[in-house]
Amino acid sequence: MAKKAPRRTAERILEVTLELFNRFGEPNVSTTLISAELRISPGNLYYHYPAKDELINSLFDRYEKSLSELLNASDGVRNVEDAWFFMHTLFELIWQYRFLYRDLNDLLSKNRRLETHFQWILKNKTRSVKSMLDSMSRAGSISIDSREVEATATSMVVVLTYWLSFEYVRDPRRALEPESAQHALLRGAQHVLNLLVPYLEANQRTHLLTLVGAYQTNEST
Repeated sequence: MAKKAPRRTAERILEVTLELFNRFGEPNVSTTLISAELRISPGNLYYHYPAKDELINSLFDRYEKSLSELLNASDGVRNVEDAWFFMHTLFELIWQYRFLYRDLNDLLSKNRRLETHFQWILKNKTRSVKSMLDSMSRAGSISIDSREVEATATSMVVVLTYWLSFEYVRDPRRALEPESAQHALLRGAQHVLNLLVPYLEANQRTHLLTLVGAYQTNEST
């Protein structure tokens, strides 16, 4: 058991750091606050993560790995129902690591590694959405001119990337709190998929409106 303790401490440090980053924003969380929250000495924290950037990079690595696995499932999306589930799952993952998006510009300006990796993430998101559009087109759910695919995929990625920033501007005091998560994620999924409305076949458009209507009903109750 003694050999496992350091790994467990390192894991717990990341868990608490993620909670604090999400709650207060990364720029507002110091290593002193993290060690105090964990009730460990700063030296113990530095033993596992000698710099704050190492905490950020470790959390980002986890996010990047989970995101890559999820995006690879995009070619299995055949219809609006699949797309709704896929987008909502994607927003759930973004929410889990929302500090990255809340403080995106600040993080990229300070961390060269994140800057380069986030460029890859944007490319991977775009590739994934284009794969989804191709799959839905082959399944007969959408009819889209090949010349419109790139712009449509890019627009969807823009909403995916900056949706939480929009939510934060709408309601800075509550938008990124856990109790706001479900409504924020559903709104995000709705607005991403709304970009497909001009291309959806009639029955798929009707089904999307049904899904949105059910979400709006749940939100108002």
